[in-house]
Amino acid sequence: MSDDATAKNKSPLAGVSLTFLAPADDAQTTPSAAASPDARSGEPISARVVIVGSGPAGLTAAIYTARANLGPIVIGGVVGGGQLMITSEVENYPGFPDGIQGPELMGLFRQQAERFGARIVDADVDRVDLGSRPFRLWAAGVEYLADSVIVATGAEALWLGIDSETRLRGKGVSACATCDGFFFRDKEIAVVGGGDSALEEALYLTHFASKVHLVHRRDAFRGSKIMQARAAAHPKIELHLNRTVAGIEGKDHVEALRMGRTDEPGEETIPLDGVFIAIGHRPNVAVFRDWLETDEKGYLRAEGATTASNIDGVFVAGDVDDHRYRQAVTAAGEGCRAAIDVERWLEAREPHETEKTAAGATTSR
Repeated sequence: MSDDATAKNKSPLAGVSLTFLAPADDAQTTPSAAASPDARSGEPISARVVIVGSGPAGLTAAIYTARANLGPIVIGGVVGGGQLMITSEVENYPGFPDGIQGPELMGLFRQQAERFGARIVDADVDRVDLGSRPFRLWAAGVEYLADSVIVATGAEALWLGIDSETRLRGKGVSACATCDGFFFRDKEIAVVGGGDSALEEALYLTHFASKVHLVHRRDAFRGSKIMQARAAAHPKIELHLNRTVAGIEGKDHVEALRMGRTDEPGEETIPLDGVFIAIGHRPNVAVFRDWLETDEKGYLRAEGATTASNIDGVFVAGDVDDHRYRQAVTAAGEGCRAAIDVERWLEAREPHETEKTAAGATTSR
């Protein structure tokens, strides 16, 4: 069998290893803040910038703020790296012509941030107080005092919650058509969902797939009429209404989709190579919701043309405020913007604060 034939018969996204790479031994790294003497002493840890989140946005912000000598602390979460940690082959991130595994890419992001002095804490933020400066954040029993904060906590795809979906994630099951559609060229696939996101992903995937099965549990789609009309008229899309996902079949890769019926008893199974879940995303804003403004979809809202939030000194970046693009490269770009905004904000405040300190000292004499 030729290499081309072997590649064609091999499952897309098969054989993926999701290992978050540790920095190389010879990398110029800084010890994690979680293991620092300050943390062990029980005293609050102060920083000019605290970044919450360690996906492309958070770690890009860390690289930029560290290079600006702002000494950032990144509270990256117990499971760091963002959604790329459950993404297999990444072929649309610039600089990697042969592609790169998502976890490997995030390992390189982390290594680069640490090389320039960013301290990364592998813990989740439990609560925050953004009522006054310094801002206060708590993670794993440690209090952090921050002159400024960048919120880059991202968003997570909503999943069906069935075992086969979890087992085959990255092995034919995906939640991002833009990221993974290319791998399903001339393959038969399914999209699960009934809103505009599902309709858009189904139409997008027709550029690659030989056939797209659009599966929705109700008797009508919830998306806009124009998107429904486009999907219904497309020769590559087959609609499956009143159908639920009973299971995704396959051992090492997706082989079939088993659907239950909501309008009558019974099941049906269709053979295919991939399943895209398009039932929405949830921004990770829980600890910030009482402090920062959100839009109608629950995403954090940046003010004007910058990454500034409604609280002076707090900035937002990445998928936590982006429900349109949701790409690694756009998140990294927002991390860069937030870092530059923070640097300029701190520079603008420091002369004024120095003058206030000097005036206070004069008065006390």
